[in-house]
Amino acid sequence: MDRKFVFTGLIYAVIGMSLGIFMAASHNHEQMVTHAHIMLAGFVVSFIYALCHKLWLGGAINTLKKVQFYVHQIGIAVLFLGLFLLYGGFIPMETIDPVLALASFFVLAGMIMMLILFIKSDEARQRA
Repeated sequence: MDRKFVFTGLIYAVIGMSLGIFMAASHNHEQMVTHAHIMLAGFVVSFIYALCHKLWLGGAINTLKKVQFYVHQIGIAVLFLGLFLLYGGFIPMETIDPVLALASFFVLAGMIMMLILFIKSDEARQRA
């Protein structure tokens, strides 16, 4: 799972940096919130998850690890797309707000699952 998180994190970094360069070149910074979320929630959090998997969670893949990965990816992708549409003026807040709220809960659920995985890995180490 660590490689999957690094790979997706690097993709988020390329997307976020590209958006940042576009904003700088166009002198239009309306997507600053989108850019920040892509870089932090997408790139940085994914990279931290990769480190957690590599350093503490071990290589064995179980169902919770898979679910956590996909919940995070779905939440982040929907969040980025929703923010892009909102701050680009394509969809009004009243329409996209419930989608953004749901996506935020997916991202939060991914973080809670990572916490559970981390706690379980520590308990397993203590038993060994």
